[in-house]
Amino acid sequence: MKRRDFIQYTGLGAGALMMPSLLLGNDISAEALLNPGMDIAIKKRMADVALNTAKSLGATYADARIGRYLNQYVFTREDKVQNVVNTESFGIGIRVIVNGTWGFASTNSVNEDGIKKATDQAVAIAKANSKIQKEEVKLAPVASHGEVSWKTPIKKDFKDVPVSEKVDLLLSANAAALKNGANYVNSGLFMVNEQKYFASTDGSYIDQDVHRIWPTFTVTAIDKSTGKFKSRQAMSAPMGMGYEYMDGLASEKLKGPEGLNLYRNSYDIVEDATVAAQQAKQRLTAKSVEAGKYDLVLEPNHLGLTIHESVGHPLELDRVLGYEANYAGTSFATLDKWKTKNFKYGSEIVNLVADKTQVGSLGAVGYDDEGVKTKKWDLVRNGILTNYQAIRDQVHMIDQKESHGCCYSQSWNDVQFQRMPNVSLEPGKEKYSIDDMIKDVEKGIYIAGRGSYSIDQQRYNFQFGGTVFYEIKNGKIVGMLDDVAYQSNTQEFWNSCAKICDKDDYRMFGSFFDGKGQPSQISAVSHGSSTTRFNGVNVINTGRKI
Repeated sequence: MKRRDFIQYTGLGAGALMMPSLLLGNDISAEALLNPGMDIAIKKRMADVALNTAKSLGATYADARIGRYLNQYVFTREDKVQNVVNTESFGIGIRVIVNGTWGFASTNSVNEDGIKKATDQAVAIAKANSKIQKEEVKLAPVASHGEVSWKTPIKKDFKDVPVSEKVDLLLSANAAALKNGANYVNSGLFMVNEQKYFASTDGSYIDQDVHRIWPTFTVTAIDKSTGKFKSRQAMSAPMGMGYEYMDGLASEKLKGPEGLNLYRNSYDIVEDATVAAQQAKQRLTAKSVEAGKYDLVLEPNHLGLTIHESVGHPLELDRVLGYEANYAGTSFATLDKWKTKNFKYGSEIVNLVADKTQVGSLGAVGYDDEGVKTKKWDLVRNGILTNYQAIRDQVHMIDQKESHGCCYSQSWNDVQFQRMPNVSLEPGKEKYSIDDMIKDVEKGIYIAGRGSYSIDQQRYNFQFGGTVFYEIKNGKIVGMLDDVAYQSNTQEFWNSCAKICDKDDYRMFGSFFDGKGQPSQISAVSHGSSTTRFNGVNVINTGRKI
């Protein structure tokens, strides 16, 4: 298997920094993406080779994951195509418990000999590990599902859409941005299909076909007289959908303040690029914010990142226990706080849920990567911390008997472990729109889209920027602001949550390349919310004073 040459991702967002991990695979043609791959009957037979071999070597538990991972990425800049990438990765990963200890090995030789060798290696690793393991692995029970399947409910498979059509769409968006005042524009389409087959000694044989898509761009406008420049990123969200997400349906558009277009389950990239160029130009002359306390009206595309960093990561049980710290640190939300049953994570209207079943979300699957049927559960209810995110070998640590179904591996070549499910803020129950919320604000800022951010190693003290900012005075938007970032800590911030728009405003944001672990793995996860107000938050001016 070979690694592709490095590709330029400048301007496509921080998530693109994780992309080299996804480019492990064989270069293939776009047409080869349509190859159906290994027949399911053969997959079952190969999985049984792993399971039977493991049991014969003394394993008390074993699972096998046969994975075919297909990726297509299209990159453009201004009026040129920068790159089109098609990759395929195929192999099997085998996980065993021997002497109460985990062992794992993988191979891209998906035949009897290759699988037997890999299984033997997994068992040998488990036996070696058992010599230093202090406590045996305890697995929560899981139902035997038999032979089942699950598919992302797509309408258009990206593999069926010609590359030329994708290129034309991106170049049309670029042209619209340039026509409306942008000096530079980068755009890209990320498309993924995971074909995953899971089998275990618990009696499950699970075939899943998972699709994800992410269109994005960055436009930049320059004031040539001063050399000052400003950018605006796309208001798209990565989604667990097919290519139908690119249809730009009018029924899925919401009108935001000041001509801002907001998108739900369908995205109009040309329209968004047009407005993005205009707003990037407006930012060049926007008023610089005066530092102080403001009521913040946070749009879901923006708030999703704050949820990801201040709720999603700190409530991963391995971080709470100190077993995991890579990329996102440990957590302030320790078990002693949870055990009190009255730790105020947020105000009474804050209800944060984990959900691996939400249609259209990046994390939606029927079963996780250790054969657990996925579900929805509370993390914070009425402001009180109620639960964490945990998998089969963790839930006994929080006195629970059922896995939450949030185990995931980025490929057949990597061991599965606990990953963040979709974590979302429930919408308000009463009818309440963005316009209603703005009318209720005397001194505030409306923030849309993602920007720079930082958060400490316990996921507590943080700072978040955004893409576009509008000043609110006495219930009205009075103009664009710039140089805005807000500072708070997780508990103070969520306890300042004062009002949430209703379900008609509910939308998802997502992270296509969320990193965790060492060696690092990436996963995709969505965060839903409606527009939400937080009162009295500290805002700083990030402008550079010369």
